[in-house]
Amino acid sequence: MKKLILAAMTASLFATPMAASAQGRTVIKERPGRTVVVEKNRHGQNVRKTVVRQQPARYAKWQRGQRFDRNRAANYRVIDYRAYRQRGVYAPPRGYQWVRSGNDAVLVALASGVIGAVIGGAILN
Repeated sequence: MKKLILAAMTASLFATPMAASAQGRTVIKERPGRTVVVEKNRHGQNVRKTVVRQQPARYAKWQRGQRFDRNRAANYRVIDYRAYRQRGVYAPPRGYQWVRSGNDAVLVALASGVIGAVIGGAILN
C-alpha cells in the first residue's frame, strides 16, 4: 500500500511541470515577491508578464540601544507619558520622548534616535 501511494505521489510531481509546459506557460521566479510569467499568445509569440506581489509589512521588535526608525514602527505617534503612568511609563529625561509603536511605549533620544527603554504592552485601547 505504501509503495502504491509513493508511486502516485512521484508520478504527480513529474506530471505537474509537463502539464504547465503543455499550456505554453513558463514561470520564472526572479526574487522574493517578483515572478515573471512567460506565456504564448494566440499568434504563438512569447509574451513576458511580470507579477509583483507586495510583501506584508514587517514591524520591528525594539530593544534598548537600537536606533529607532519610525518607518518600521506600527502605529507611530508621540505620546504623553502622564496618560500611561499606571503602566510604568515615567517622565522622560531631558532630550528624550516617549513614542508609540504598536502597543509598546518606546523611549527615544531626540538627537540620535537611540532607544533608551521599551515598555511592552503599555498602550492598550
